[in-house]
Amino acid sequence: MLKPLEKPRQRWQLSAYSLSGRLLLLTIGFVMISVALLYFPMVARYHHQLLDDRINSAELAILPFTEAPGEQLSERLRVQLLARAGVEAVILLGGGQHKLLGTEPDQVQAVYNAGETGLMEQIRDVIRCLFAPPNRTIRIDANMAQGRSVIVIANEEPIRIALFTFSTRALALSVFVSALTSLLVFISLYLILVRPMQRMTAAMIDFRNNPEDPSRILHASSRRDEIGMAERELSTLQHELYGFLQQKTRLAQLGLAVAKIQHDLRNILSSARIASDRLAASDDPVVQRVTPRLLDALDRAVALATNTLRYGRAEERPPQRTRFALAALIDEAASSAVPESGDVVVEKRVPRGLLISADSEQLFRVVLNLLSNARQALETAKTGGAKRILIDATRTNGMITIDISDNGPGIPPAVRDRLFQPFAGSMRQGGSGLGLAISRELIAAHGGTLVLVSTGSEGTRFRITLPAQG
Repeated sequence: MLKPLEKPRQRWQLSAYSLSGRLLLLTIGFVMISVALLYFPMVARYHHQLLDDRINSAELAILPFTEAPGEQLSERLRVQLLARAGVEAVILLGGGQHKLLGTEPDQVQAVYNAGETGLMEQIRDVIRCLFAPPNRTIRIDANMAQGRSVIVIANEEPIRIALFTFSTRALALSVFVSALTSLLVFISLYLILVRPMQRMTAAMIDFRNNPEDPSRILHASSRRDEIGMAERELSTLQHELYGFLQQKTRLAQLGLAVAKIQHDLRNILSSARIASDRLAASDDPVVQRVTPRLLDALDRAVALATNTLRYGRAEERPPQRTRFALAALIDEAASSAVPESGDVVVEKRVPRGLLISADSEQLFRVVLNLLSNARQALETAKTGGAKRILIDATRTNGMITIDISDNGPGIPPAVRDRLFQPFAGSMRQGGSGLGLAISRELIAAHGGTLVLVSTGSEGTRFRITLPAQG
């Protein structure tokens, strides 16, 4: 008996082993990566822009000094102009001259290039600037037109403060954008993937606790994606399993009922067998011709009832093979299944010398069942033509093939797919749907096959294939 399991609760499970927890961890990791991808390039470009601004401000500040009247400007004015530009000194190089404006410091603690630089170099400069000591003196190199260059000496503290303020805002903006995006992605993935998976998991566990309760079968949604397909496949699987269990239950109940009936039926058949023995002494020719068939039928019925009680289970006993003529068995089964006084004609094309090694009792039951089905189909057929059953047997490559066909109306399409399923393949009102299922089981025990070859408005054909030597 299956042990009931606790039904999982429909909530977020944020442990590291749950799907929600792993999804959250991945989202946080991707947030950190996206923040880094947004933050560092943005701050690096801003730092490079600050260096360019210092160069541009310095060029504007020294512009009056590069002209001829600029020589007449006082030193105090020069210092004021450089201070407004945020620099301490400017050095002009090129054209065979070296010109210093301002006071050259004793020591430069860092050198930056304001020209075209790569992103990695700019990121490195940002890190150097943010973690630099206060009031550090730096040098900024830049190229000008006509092969000249300019060198700016400045205090790094204003640049570092501006960079820190901007980086803080950029970091906050990057975190906000990334967190908002990640939150939306997480919620979307949770609603699209995680919650449906939890629903299917709960449905599977719920169905496992009591698979015989049809109310526990999952009701699939109308989604067209892979999740919807998985829900529909799970629902189909549960429906099929539920039907299979129902069949097993009916088989178990039928087995118990048959065992009870067969116990008393065996005694009744034995009494009928004794009474039938007296018919053999009758002088009536009809009685003399029919009595052997009646006795054989009663013997088979008694043997079947005895074997059913002996084994006490649904499986058939193993075949007890003997070697016998197939034509004689076909004649006996045809005479038992199709009355001579009826309007159904049986045509037999079985070679008289064709021998087969099989269990004659089990093979007789299979042929009898197929012939009875064919006769019943022909008797209910609404046709005015001849009603005919054809039995054809051949031997090819060590295999014996027995074809049993009729010219009836055929098998309905709704029945064909479950023709050999117990309780599901009945083609007539009141049928149990066990005949063909039992017949296929008996043939399979012989190492052969029983298949439906064709069916339609022109008739139906079944084929039995058995090894000629057991």
